[in-house]
This record gives sequence, C-alpha cells and structure tokens, in this order.
Amino acid sequence: MPVVARTGLAQFCDVFCDRGAFTPTQAEQVLAAGLRCGLKARIHAEQLSHSGGAMVAVKLGAASADHLEMVNARDIRALARSNVACTLLPGCHFHLDLKQRAPARKLISAGAIVALATDFNPGTSPTLNMQMILSLACAQLRMSPAEAISAATINGAYALRMHDRVGSLEVGKLADFSVFDVDDYREIPYYFGVNRCSMTFKRGAVVYSKNGHAEK
Repeated sequence: MPVVARTGLAQFCDVFCDRGAFTPTQAEQVLAAGLRCGLKARIHAEQLSHSGGAMVAVKLGAASADHLEMVNARDIRALARSNVACTLLPGCHFHLDLKQRAPARKLISAGAIVALATDFNPGTSPTLNMQMILSLACAQLRMSPAEAISAATINGAYALRMHDRVGSLEVGKLADFSVFDVDDYREIPYYFGVNRCSMTFKRGAVVYSKNGHAEK
C-alpha cells in the first residue's frame, strides 16, 4: 500500500465490508492503513447483509460508501450528518435480480449526499451505460430525473473528490460535459437503454460526435 500511494498508482483505498468478505473491524484496519499512506477511503457497504460498513465509512470520513441496499434508519441518519457520498449502484441489483434496493428516497429525505455509478464489473454489473443507470434510478429507486442527473454529475464528482474541477458547468472547471439529442432533460432517463448522447466534450474540446467529427 505505501508503494502504491508513493508511486501514484491509486488515489483511493477501497474495501468490501460484507458477509463473507471483510468484517467492520478488518475493513477499518485496511482503510486506516490507506489513510496513513495518504489514500482516501472508500467502502462497499451493506450490499448483501447489514454488516456495519456504513458506520465505518462515517467514522473514517470515507469519500464514498457504495451499494447501501441494507442500511437501517440509524445508518441513514449517520450518513446524512456526514460528508460521505452514498453511491448507489442500481445496475448491480438489476443484473443480480436482488429484491432489496437502496433506499434512495429515505437517504435523500434525510439530507444525505446521493451519487450514482455503474459499478461496472464482469461479475455483478456488466454495463458501461450511465443513461441506463439513470433510468433504473428513476424507475426502481424512485428518484426524480433531476435528482438522478445531479447524482450522476456533481454528486458523482464529489464522491471522487473532483467536484472542484468537474461535475457541473461553472467558471474555472474543466468543461467536461455531454450534449443529448432530447427536447427535455427528463427524456434522458426516459429512453432506457438508448444512447441519446450526440456530443461529448473534455476540457472544452469535442472528443465524441455522433456525426463522426471530433477534435484531436
């Protein structure tokens, strides 16, 4: 871990705290070791069982607690009082057909910072499609289109501790954004599994265009 931190191979230290994986005590030891090396903490918590991982995230001031399908009322209150981003991964419970879904409405109502991500991996969420994630967040987690888009942009940037550079259109930021071929922003999650993106910009330059033109 010190070598990884010193050579800049990673910015975060992540741990999976759940039944059959790391216990809360073990997870705290792993993340504390990462923090001592200068790596910011992240934790996969409360996915398959209520393990106590959410409280570890709050205790250590983790950048993000991911999954959170099994959080209870105490966890929600603690997360809402913290600066931990609650990163929900609806693609995972969709692919695995899990009946328990993250309580997005309760987290939002409590004032928690809710983000969205694909959780792209070959085992539990083999998708790169953030538009599909927005659709699932609205249809299955009962988030509004505005809440889902905010969760996928500025709150997602906050979960990566990059909100000072990306995640919103503001003076001084990097101008990373996408343009969608829709009449209303609410159509982005409405068209599930359909790519409505017509252009993508990085640092103000076109890197993708539906008509095939992009700046080098």
